[in-house]
Amino acid sequence: MSPRTRRPADIAEGPGPDGDGWAAAAAAADPRAAATALLRRSWEAARLRAAQRLEYGLGGVEVARLYAAAADDMLTTLWRFATEALYPAPNPTEAERLSLIAVGGYGRGVLAPFSDLDLLFLRPWKSIPRTEQVIEFMLYVLWDLGVKVGQSARSVDECLALAKTDMTVRTALLEARPLVGDERLAEDFIARFRTFVVKADPRPFIAAKLEERDARHQKAGAVRYRVEPNVKDGKGGLRDLNTLFWIARSLAPESPLGARVMDDLLTPRERRTFEEAFDFLWRTRAHLHMVAGRAEEKLTFDLQPEVARRMGWRGRGDEPAVERFMRRYFIVARDVGGLTRALSAKLEARQQKPTLSLSRLIPGRRRKLGVEGFIEDGGRLSVAGPEVFAAAPEKLLQLFRCADAHDLDLHPDAFSAVSRSLSLVTPSLRRDPEAARAFLDVLAQGQRPYRVLTLMNETGLLGRFLPEWGRIVGQTQFNMYHAYTVDEHTLQAIGIINDIWRGKLKDEHPNASEVVHRIDDFEALMLAMLLHDVGKGGDRGQLEDGAIAARRACDRLGLDPRRIEFVVWLVRNHLALSDYAQKRDVSDPETVRAFTELVGDPERLRTLLILTVADIRAVGPGVWNGWKGQLIRDLYQRTEAVFRGEDLIRADPLNDYPALMARARADGVAAEVLERPSEDEDSATRVAVAATDRPGLFVDLAEALAAAGADVVGARVATAEDGAALDVFELQDGAGAPYGQAEPRRIARLLKALEAAARGQPGRARPSAAPFNSRRAAFDVRPTTVVDLEQSPSAAVVEVSGADRPGLLADLARALADAGLSIRSAHIAGFGERAVDSFYVTDAQGRKPKAGAALERLRSDLEMVLDHKERGGAPVSAPVRASLRDVSEVGRLRPARRPVSRGPEAR
Repeated sequence: MSPRTRRPADIAEGPGPDGDGWAAAAAAADPRAAATALLRRSWEAARLRAAQRLEYGLGGVEVARLYAAAADDMLTTLWRFATEALYPAPNPTEAERLSLIAVGGYGRGVLAPFSDLDLLFLRPWKSIPRTEQVIEFMLYVLWDLGVKVGQSARSVDECLALAKTDMTVRTALLEARPLVGDERLAEDFIARFRTFVVKADPRPFIAAKLEERDARHQKAGAVRYRVEPNVKDGKGGLRDLNTLFWIARSLAPESPLGARVMDDLLTPRERRTFEEAFDFLWRTRAHLHMVAGRAEEKLTFDLQPEVARRMGWRGRGDEPAVERFMRRYFIVARDVGGLTRALSAKLEARQQKPTLSLSRLIPGRRRKLGVEGFIEDGGRLSVAGPEVFAAAPEKLLQLFRCADAHDLDLHPDAFSAVSRSLSLVTPSLRRDPEAARAFLDVLAQGQRPYRVLTLMNETGLLGRFLPEWGRIVGQTQFNMYHAYTVDEHTLQAIGIINDIWRGKLKDEHPNASEVVHRIDDFEALMLAMLLHDVGKGGDRGQLEDGAIAARRACDRLGLDPRRIEFVVWLVRNHLALSDYAQKRDVSDPETVRAFTELVGDPERLRTLLILTVADIRAVGPGVWNGWKGQLIRDLYQRTEAVFRGEDLIRADPLNDYPALMARARADGVAAEVLERPSEDEDSATRVAVAATDRPGLFVDLAEALAAAGADVVGARVATAEDGAALDVFELQDGAGAPYGQAEPRRIARLLKALEAAARGQPGRARPSAAPFNSRRAAFDVRPTTVVDLEQSPSAAVVEVSGADRPGLLADLARALADAGLSIRSAHIAGFGERAVDSFYVTDAQGRKPKAGAALERLRSDLEMVLDHKERGGAPVSAPVRASLRDVSEVGRLRPARRPVSRGPEAR
């Protein structure tokens, strides 16, 4: 009897799905559509119940089990309908036997809201027509339901053969869980598979999983503390915990979830940490899926605030809810790393983890290292036992000095021993001279301070020994400028200084590589670098709170008062060189004089240079570029000249481009590309335009750039005494890539458009609206405008800061032109979602504007331009008032000259 002609009563009375609805579905003209409609109601209702439980605060693992159970019910019903109603086999032959088995993460009985269903259709031998019909029908219905399926159809022998050679298949089958179908077939297969696993050497599988983990980390981001982490595949994410599960199952495949092995390999405390981390990450992942409405695994800026809110986080003091939530996330990620180390130690002790270096091939190699209780064990530094630290707590710090001196990684046993001995870090140890000396030796004299301090940080020791540091462990900054947590950014900056010292960055920083060896107090430099951001989030502002914390830390470490003052000055002023170089006209002698007065002496200048280069480079990939390097180098060299007693004269940047200026003077205008980045660079395309200056020139050029879809991420404008003007722009496209990199023809068109604009010829209109960018829209950046009448003797300095967007520069320039002001020089910089632009302006007669109603109107007009987002621009998704504490007061005129005190790096 055909499935379409079976009587509804036959279905209702038989062992298939019950009820008139399913009987009607089997008899329908299109059983697939009818079955899909019936399943959709129950499937969506079960998922809705799981989502509601998630909203009510149910644990992450429990919610994941609810989603898995909903899938189980849906698949079981669909299976029975397909095998009993549509393609029945009341007395199946041996070849007709078939089972449906959940594998992979779904096999473990957990599922995220929009995750794939990993399924194995298991048959005894080769496929037959009925088997293919059942599988095809089920897959079509699942696709109609919008379910993503990862499926395979294999015989028992095929599964076992693949499991021997393909570690990915073996991993999936380790978590095989029969759902429905022929029970004997499924049980026989699982029994044979487990027997194979028990007899197999576990080491190749463990090695494959660890290599796979390393490759995954490299792809998702090798640094654990990226501020937009991948919850599933990133370092410290769910997949790392799953790897521990898989290793446990490979050692005891018969044990549910590998529990027997996990209990054997991890201490009760570590097991609790594992379970808490697993639950937190699953909750985060479930909320992330629900907020995104898809299987999104990356916790991006636009999703973080809503995930934090759904998980119950609230702001506290000056720390927004989203930053508190992300700090917790990164502490969990750190704990996952510690668990991986602990498991590795136990595996090595049981000789089940393959050796990874020649030094570890020597059986039982143990070498004393000159410190009682410290030994080299298999090529890594270990300790005789936790009692080593109990007897002499200062050895907690000396352990890391020893690791650096002998260039040894830390053995997992030693790592665990340090983590379990943190209660020994008392106020007296923090003032102990031997402990302080060991710490400072690692910081300032170490071979690889980034690696060793990172180990110290991940054990928790660094934050215990330096409470000031403990405040910033896992701390995030909710902005698009910083790529890492505050502690990771700082450690990377320390590593960069070490690279500069050792000449590894000589080609990129020839000036810094020479200057660093003329610094008298290298230890003070490294201390200032370590402490430069410990004031972030403080009530008094980053710089002042940082200086207070630095003084406290240096005093405990035993520095003499003179050196303490030097470190404190560096922390308080670590943004000054960057601010002056990027936001002020360094060709102006007055700017250089003001900066020279702030710095005070050549040693401070040299130290500040290295500090600034490392700080900017450590912000994230692509932040440092030749443009910033040239600005900083120019200010450094002009300030150094003042200290040598040389006279300051106004620098003429037009002299740096003689070919270009010659063409402009001959033809009236010239435009060319100065720097075209290679494909692997994450920077910008540099374009220069030379022309005869005229009112509105800069506005016309900015409008042409906006019309061409070029985002201005940096700009400099200079005007010579003879009326020649030079405008240099750093450009990216809407995706953040160098402009024209993907389509070089755009550059040629842009150069023609800029030359036409420089001649005053009208160009094409700017697009009416920029594409909506959800990541940028997550930030509510308060606009600020400051007019400084003291910074320059011949011009007013207008500094604006607000949410960056395409066309912002053109709109700002138009507002200045409408106010009757001429732009003598412009200094444009972008810092993630925030634009910080400074303009040196004069009136129509070339004189410095005076305070009064006209400048007040200008301030109001500029704020309206900056406030474009709230005045009809792109909609804001889940706005977060995250940056309010880090900007200066809106609209206040600076009453007198003073050094720039805060810049984008502070944010």
